Amino acid sequence: MKTFIKTARAAMITMAMLAGTAAVAQDITIAVIPKVAVPFFDDCNTGAQAAAEALGVGYQWVVPQNTQGATQVKIMEDLIARQVSGIAISVNEPKSVEGVIKQAMDAGIKVVTFDSDSANSGRSLYIGTINKQAGVTMGNSMAEKLGGKGKVAIITGQLGASNLNERIDGVKEALAAFPDIEIVATEGTEDDLAKAVSVTEAILRGNPDLAGIFGMSQVGGPAVAKVLAQQEFADRKGAVAVFAFDDLPDTIQGVKDGYINGIMVQRPVTMGKLAVEQLVSQIKGEAAGGDIDTGVTVVNADNLGSYTK
Repeated sequence: MKTFIKTARAAMITMAMLAGTAAVAQDITIAVIPKVAVPFFDDCNTGAQAAAEALGVGYQWVVPQNTQGATQVKIMEDLIARQVSGIAISVNEPKSVEGVIKQAMDAGIKVVTFDSDSANSGRSLYIGTINKQAGVTMGNSMAEKLGGKGKVAIITGQLGASNLNERIDGVKEALAAFPDIEIVATEGTEDDLAKAVSVTEAILRGNPDLAGIFGMSQVGGPAVAKVLAQQEFADRKGAVAVFAFDDLPDTIQGVKDGYINGIMVQRPVTMGKLAVEQLVSQIKGEAAGGDIDTGVTVVNADNLGSYTK
């Protein structure tokens, strides 16, 4: 009888502990803010939402309508007013969010950055690609393809985005070892595909001897492939080496069709998953660790069917 009572009491204690844990989890709400509504961040959302469901916490996916820093600041202010428990943000303009991230943390809200950082904001950690190193890899890939000489252009997204600028810095660092490779243009697109197409057309028309194009943001690869498929630029296919970021369907198709030579593939699902897991861990009292590099894989026609995110 005593054994039965002890067993029953232990079971009740265990159930109470589980109920308490569930209650704590239900009281946690995590908000994730991407840069803007583009497919790359759909993958981030997939990972983040799955992690939130697995952990039993509330989840909000809050998408800015544009890439202006002020828009993300307003979203952050609204989330602070709603007293969410944690925020993960992919930053458009690093300087613009420094104050509001500090405001959130002063209010007891945990904040991490993913994909694109605001290093001086006081956020607890960054999760994503070490972008400068990815840029070095991209630059070396281009240099090898061109045999160390030729004119190249850089097509980026938001000009103020720290992750994209770090990639550009990495490309320039790699190309410094190849004095016969000249960067003739660096153009922003605000991560808008239509604008990226227009920019690419202008660069190709203005540089008939262009040897290579870097697509630094996710719209770069699809835009260049779309332009090179036009009749006007049919003779540039194969003559212009193209290296891009992110394995969007149109970018992968560009590799299959021979318009794109290589893709720097990030791991957005992992970024979203880790962002939620790290925030919940911090909210529950665990100390934040250091920044987390989710890595990059160079994907080309040879490994297109075998790489993993």
